Amino acid sequence: MKRIDSFLPAVLAALSLTAALQGAPAQAAARHAAAASEGHKKGAALHQFSGTVTSVDKTSLTVAKSGKEAKTMVFARSADTRTTGDLEKDAHVTVWYREDGGQVVAHRVVVKSPTRTASR
Repeated sequence: MKRIDSFLPAVLAALSLTAALQGAPAQAAARHAAAASEGHKKGAALHQFSGTVTSVDKTSLTVAKSGKEAKTMVFARSADTRTTGDLEKDAHVTVWYREDGGQVVAHRVVVKSPTRTASR
């Protein structure tokens, strides 16, 4: 009869290998999350906001959304901000923006509809 002591090192080695292999996906996921977080800081994800322009100048853009979830956002504009269409007060727009250093910066502004005036 073989002694169990001779199998114990082999069993412990197998258990250690199994535990290490099970931890590998978790470690890989943690590395991936850390890399994604680092990439997020470098090239922050774009967010989108649609509404009506309430104020516009060379350095900022204010857009308000009405309805049940009314909200107003002020976006900083830079030389890199791309604009499609005539950006003026009362125009309906969609703004793609990033948060950069605590400031909301417009990346791209698309005018959805031109300013309409009442003809009464």
